[in-house]
Amino acid sequence: MPSGLVALALGGFGIGLTEFLIAGLLPQVASSFTVSEAAAGWLISGYALSVAVGAIALTAATARLPRKAVLVGLVALFVVGNLLSAVAPSYPVMLLGRIVAALCHGSFFGIGSLVARSLVAPEKKSRAVAVMFAGLTLANVLGVPFGALVGERWGWRAAFWAVTAIGVLALAGIAALVPDGAGETRSPTMTGTGQSDPAPADGLRAQFRAFRSWQVWLTLTATALSYGGMFGAFSYIAYTFTEVGGFSPTDVAWLLMVYGVGLVVGNLVGGRAADHDRDRTLVLALLGLAITLAVFGLLAGSATASVVLVFLMGLFGFAGVPGMITRVTDFAHGAALAASANVSASNIGNALGAWLGGLAITAGLGYTAPLYVGAGIVLISVIVMAVAARQAKSPAQQAEHCM
Repeated sequence: MPSGLVALALGGFGIGLTEFLIAGLLPQVASSFTVSEAAAGWLISGYALSVAVGAIALTAATARLPRKAVLVGLVALFVVGNLLSAVAPSYPVMLLGRIVAALCHGSFFGIGSLVARSLVAPEKKSRAVAVMFAGLTLANVLGVPFGALVGERWGWRAAFWAVTAIGVLALAGIAALVPDGAGETRSPTMTGTGQSDPAPADGLRAQFRAFRSWQVWLTLTATALSYGGMFGAFSYIAYTFTEVGGFSPTDVAWLLMVYGVGLVVGNLVGGRAADHDRDRTLVLALLGLAITLAVFGLLAGSATASVVLVFLMGLFGFAGVPGMITRVTDFAHGAALAASANVSASNIGNALGAWLGGLAITAGLGYTAPLYVGAGIVLISVIVMAVAARQAKSPAQQAEHCM
C-alpha cells in the first residue's frame, strides 16, 4: 500500500472525527456558550450545509491547480477551522470554525479519491479509494465516543485541539508522502479490460462538460438515494433501539459502534469487490441494504436480530461507496468536480432521508417507519443503478466511456 494512501486516510480520519465528535459534545458546548440545544444543533446542521456548498465551490475554484497542492490547502483550511473552534471565545466564532472546517470536507474526499486511485494500478482503483475512506469509516466508529470521553475528562475544547493536531499530522504526511503530480496524468497501466485510468479533466469548462454524461447523473442519483435511505433510517435508530427493541439508552453507544464496524468492513470488502465487477457489486450492495432495512423493520423488537441487522446496515450501506466514486469519475473522465458532486449528492440524500423519516414518525407510523421508508428509497436506487448498469453495456455508452 503506497504511503501516500496512509496520509490520505489520516486526513479522512481527522475530517470524519470533526464531523462526528460534536454529537457527544453538544451539551457541554451549549452550556459553555449559554445557548439552547437547538442553537447548538446548528454546529451539526451548519457543518452539513457547508459540506454540500464547499464540495462544489472549492473544487470548481481550484480546477486548474495541482491536485496535491489543493489537498494540502484543503487540510490547512481544516486545521484553521478546528483551531478556531478550539479557541472560540463565543458561539458565533465556534460556528464559524465549524463552517470553515466543513468547507474542505467534500473537496478533500472528491479530489483525494482521484489522487488515491492514481497511486495504484487501475485495476485496484476502488480498493485505493476504500483505503482512503477507511479513515472516515473509522472516525464514524470512534468519533462520538472519542468526543464524549475527551470532553468529559479535559473539556470540549481539548477534543478540538486533538483534531487540530491530527490535521497537522495529515498535512505533513500529504506534503511529504503524496507524489508531486499525483492524479494529474493518465496512468499508463492498463486494466484487465484494456482500458487505462481516465485522464483528469483540465480546467473549469472541462469539469462542467463531464456532467453531459447521462451515466454521471444516474450514478449521482443512485448515490443520493442510497445515502438517503440509509441515513433516513439511521437518524432515528436510537429511538428504534430504545422504544421498539427494548434497549436502554446506555446501550445505544455500543450499538452505534457495531454499526460503525459494519461501515469499516463494508467499505473494504466493497472496494475489493468493485475492482472485480463494479456494477454488479453496486446493485447487490444496494439490494442488500434495501432488504436489510425492510427486515430490520420487521424484527426490530428482537434484541439479537437488531444487533445483527444494524451491523449489516452499515456493511451494505458503505459497500457501494468506493465503487460509486470510481464509477462517477470514470464516466466524468477524471473530473474532480464530479467526484465532489458525489459527496454533495450524499449530503443531499442524508437531508432528504432524515426529513422523510421524520415525516413518517410525525404521521404516527411508529419508530420502525424510518426503516421502511429507507428501504423504499434504497429500492428506487437499486432500479436506478440497474438501469445505469444496463445502459453502460450499450455500444454508445462504451464508446463514451473510452473517449
